Amino acid sequence: MTTRVPVQVYAEDPVLRAGVVHQLRPRPEVEVLSAQEESRAAVSLVVVDEVDDAATRLLRRLQRTSTTRTGVVVSRLDREALQLAVESDVTAVIRRLEATQDRLVDAVLSLARGEAVLPGDLVATLLAHVGKLQHSTLDPNGLTLSTLTLREVDMLRLLSEGFGTAEIASKMSYSERTVKNILHGVTTRLNLRNRTHAVGYVMRHGLI
Repeated sequence: MTTRVPVQVYAEDPVLRAGVVHQLRPRPEVEVLSAQEESRAAVSLVVVDEVDDAATRLLRRLQRTSTTRTGVVVSRLDREALQLAVESDVTAVIRRLEATQDRLVDAVLSLARGEAVLPGDLVATLLAHVGKLQHSTLDPNGLTLSTLTLREVDMLRLLSEGFGTAEIASKMSYSERTVKNILHGVTTRLNLRNRTHAVGYVMRHGLI
């Protein structure tokens, strides 16, 4: 990337924040912002032991008041907390034990590109959970699996697993332009903000 991605790091525990900031600050791909520069952030990283009430309030605030793309660096995350995080528009989850410098930077860059970053086992857990909800929850927009083509479902599933546009194009034997056009068509048709919103939306409704 030609410009550095401005990142705001949040943590109630100053030691947790300092650890992540220490990892990110030397890297030329990112710019770690001060608290006073919050409005400049393109990416927000919330560092917590678990998604508790305080973390949930922060995630909800970011969802309501900012345009940043949000990731969570977390020690413990159960199924309910994962679902709550996704409902708060969190599109990257990194376990603290796996939060190496390269992993953190890769997550920030993926978030800046509008891509989701979820460990494979967490994706499987979330999909199983929302799949159960599909049968008991009515979507006010009448969204069903038939709303999406098989090709769209496959692309959204790959997107939810953290693959970029070029990787999806290679895996599905399409041109990158075709992938971009199809994903744009999904977001436009469902009145969604972007690809990340599309992934979170269809996952919450059990469609992938």
